[in-house]
Amino acid sequence: MPDALPNAPLLRPGHNCWRVEPCQRFSMLVDADAYFSALREALAKATHSVFILGWDIDSRMVMTPGGGDHADGLPPTLRDFLNALCKRQRGLRIYVLSWDFAMVFALEREWLPSAKMHWQTHRRLSFRLDGNHPPGASHHQKVVVVDHQVAFVGGLDLTIRRWDTHHHLADDPRRVDLDGKPYPPFHDVQCVVDGDAAAALGDLAAARWLRATGRQPRVPDRPLGDAWPESIAPDLTNVDVGISRTSPACEDEPGVSEIRELYLDAIGAARQGIYLENQYFSSGLIADAFTKRLREPEGPEIALVSRRTESGWLEEASMGVLRARLCRRLRGADAHARFHLYCPHVPDLGDACVNVHSKVMVVDDQLLTIGSANLSNRSFGLDTECNLVVEANGDPKIAAGIRAMRGQLLSEHLAVTPDELDAALADAGGLHAAIETLHRSDGRTLERFSPTVPDEVDAALPDARLLDPIEPIDSDQIMGEFVSHEARPHAANRVAVFVLLVLVLGGMAFAWRYTPLREWADFRHLLTMVEHVRDMPFAPGAMMAAFVAGGLVMFPVTLLIVVTLVVFGPWYGAVLALCGTVLSAAGGYTAGRLLGRHAVRRLGGRRLNRLSHKVRQHGVLAMVVLRLVPVAPFTLVNLVVGASRIRLRDCLLGTAIGMTPGILITASLVDRIAAVAKDPGAGTFALLALVLLIPITVAVLLRRRRKRRERAANAERHAAATATATAAARHPPACTSAPSREGA
Repeated sequence: MPDALPNAPLLRPGHNCWRVEPCQRFSMLVDADAYFSALREALAKATHSVFILGWDIDSRMVMTPGGGDHADGLPPTLRDFLNALCKRQRGLRIYVLSWDFAMVFALEREWLPSAKMHWQTHRRLSFRLDGNHPPGASHHQKVVVVDHQVAFVGGLDLTIRRWDTHHHLADDPRRVDLDGKPYPPFHDVQCVVDGDAAAALGDLAAARWLRATGRQPRVPDRPLGDAWPESIAPDLTNVDVGISRTSPACEDEPGVSEIRELYLDAIGAARQGIYLENQYFSSGLIADAFTKRLREPEGPEIALVSRRTESGWLEEASMGVLRARLCRRLRGADAHARFHLYCPHVPDLGDACVNVHSKVMVVDDQLLTIGSANLSNRSFGLDTECNLVVEANGDPKIAAGIRAMRGQLLSEHLAVTPDELDAALADAGGLHAAIETLHRSDGRTLERFSPTVPDEVDAALPDARLLDPIEPIDSDQIMGEFVSHEARPHAANRVAVFVLLVLVLGGMAFAWRYTPLREWADFRHLLTMVEHVRDMPFAPGAMMAAFVAGGLVMFPVTLLIVVTLVVFGPWYGAVLALCGTVLSAAGGYTAGRLLGRHAVRRLGGRRLNRLSHKVRQHGVLAMVVLRLVPVAPFTLVNLVVGASRIRLRDCLLGTAIGMTPGILITASLVDRIAAVAKDPGAGTFALLALVLLIPITVAVLLRRRRKRRERAANAERHAAATATATAAARHPPACTSAPSREGA
């Protein structure tokens, strides 16, 4: 277990945080009314650059609903507000980066074509959708940086259905969506920092923009003016702030799990109490850490504030089920009743509840973290997250500030003053007892609850590896969740193929017996029909159009080549097939260019996207190799090449050169097969065998060459391993280190 918080610093860069940087001012902003007002004030002071990162960013959102006086003289909606800033401040650049979301969220967000159109405003206002993440992952950070001088981090996105005041009134007329429809109270927490901590967050945002867009953003090269919102008084001054991240392994970049280590270390180091607010509770890692502390005779109290019900059936059937499972496990381990799950209660809400969206943890008045990470596996390994951390390290001033911020949150939920809360904590002697003392049955309060899930629902749903993955989703793993025995999918596939084969053969036999298929199936008759098609005046143009259209819908280009050779003959058809292939490549290239690198990147896969970089470096030569050695479908290569901004000339010339050998070999085969069909003799069969021998010989030679390389590589590795073992035997290490936590 790590040392207790008051005795030793918990934050360690490279382990549970990225960097620890000083700031002159730190303040917690509770609920969107406080955050959006402060953010608007800071943005109005921007002179150089603004970075906005989010899971969801809506151009239509209003930061200050209800009108207000808008003393800054700027428009109310986000897009128009930022556009006005660019017009007013010469040289200001604003970078807006939102997650290129999964279609399951399409109905909850600004529709994609509208979003792109709405953000096409001032040339110095750049909006991009970030799709640079592994399958199943999302970019979940909520970060805004102004001039590298002031930065906001927390759980709030700049989008609709987030605004609310700390009163969380049941019928606030300002809490409505774009259609004027009311939505339930929404609770969240953000924090704001300045100084070196804000500059570090600016570096993080700029790096993410570069990774997502491939373009280097502008960043200040010197200190600028003070963008701190004047209406916000700091909760802490002159304090060090840790920046902790989660980032999944993507392409050649390793994964980062600093937030996971932060939570585990902080829970293990707690003495008296752990207070948490979080949207989800589905992580088995956190449940295991809680269980270990709950079994200790003198372990800490754990209070988790969350929403009573999940948002929609999808979350209820996934994250809700996982939360119920973990709470059931904790109840079995909590002999001393030190873990309680609470939800905020607001009168007159009916079946609705306060949507707790915050991600906060306070440990022993000694550590505070606010950010975007949920208590979920996704937030600890799969999604991109950012949390800020303040640690007291025995400083009574910082400890008092952390205690006051926790008190602000509890006072809001319990509808009491800070003095009343402090008195209850002092008299009750514990967090749970104080909450029970201040509980009221006829007003705002915190209600204890214990989520359950019906046994039949629990048994029907898979475990957290699928519902809340910590790693990129694997289709084989998904299949394994629903098919228990390894042989079942193979058996099912074989049965399906067998049934399909029987149906096809039976249908063909029936057609042969009772329809004119017997006449049409004569191959010589088919060749005669093909000759009639070839004589049609617009046949070549129609064939070129078929290549372009087929290339856009991923129709196999090889099949189109064969059809062209059959219809127009082996040599004229070869010329048309080559022209059609080049035109198809041009069409796919144009489509990839229009769709953009991020939309196409997920289709290409890691291997093909890596090869696109080689093509960009080596031009025509690398393009020829891509065509000679097809690593992916023809259409997919065209899309990736076009999206990668490779020159069209290189793409088309490389396609023509690379596809020519294959087309010529195919033309020779088609020519010999047609000759055998028309004149089945020994000579024609011998020539067909000779033509077939060419590709077979090439394939055999390539296979032998590959095996020789594999044997040479294995011999080299064996020699290296032998040399290492010999050196280790001659010079044994002085000591053996303990296994790492990850390895264990």
